[in-house]
Amino acid sequence: MVRVTATEAREHFADTLNRVSYRGERIVVCRRGGKDIAAVVPMDDLELLQKIEDRLDHEAIQKALAEPGKRVSYRAFRKALGL
Repeated sequence: MVRVTATEAREHFADTLNRVSYRGERIVVCRRGGKDIAAVVPMDDLELLQKIEDRLDHEAIQKALAEPGKRVSYRAFRKALGL
């Protein structure tokens, strides 16, 4: 994985995007002090991450629904939150 400073990424933005888009590179953007702040990844990677997150959310929902306890309607829930 390649690391570039925010300044380098900004100065060579088109090249950074091309490396990610056409070569499939993953580029980590960091501050001058070395702290990682963001990543530029191919869309396929992002879509995979979103699918994984959706599956984990779905599993958590199914687990929560299987737990015994009092159910609250959506309307009552919103009212309790003052929405």
